Amino acid sequence: MPPGMGFLYGGEMFIEINGESKEIDREISIIEFLLELGADPKVVVIELNQSILDQCQWNNTVLKENDKIEIISFVGGG
Repeated sequence: MPPGMGFLYGGEMFIEINGESKEIDREISIIEFLLELGADPKVVVIELNQSILDQCQWNNTVLKENDKIEIISFVGGG
């Protein structure tokens, strides 16, 4: 089966998140993925395939096979 086609045939696909491979079993938007991870969308920045992804794009951007995501969290302190 060609790379990236497993999902179309009912299989899983792999993405890389913060340098680690993760298997996902369905198409999912960035915002859905963040919420499933328990991340607070108000305090993170998403880099997708080496480009910062504007927050207004999170609902319409669907993860694809071999996507590389970096989730950067802001931490406040004092």
